[in-house]
Amino acid sequence: MTSKMPFGVPEADATYARLISLHSDRSEAESMHLNARLILLLINEIGDADIVNELIKQAAKTSCE
Repeated sequence: MTSKMPFGVPEADATYARLISLHSDRSEAESMHLNARLILLLINEIGDADIVNELIKQAAKTSCE
């Protein structure tokens, strides 16, 4: 599988900015809950376990440094 990251989303910068703005004025716990809910919604939207599992592998390899 070839991932569409990082430029598979039209207007990627605006989408990223909106994602970041969701977290402003939220506690760490609220932010984590929001991320979990968003992840579950996206997994449901993707609807393909193989794709989701591959994306999980890719995310696990990504360094946050």
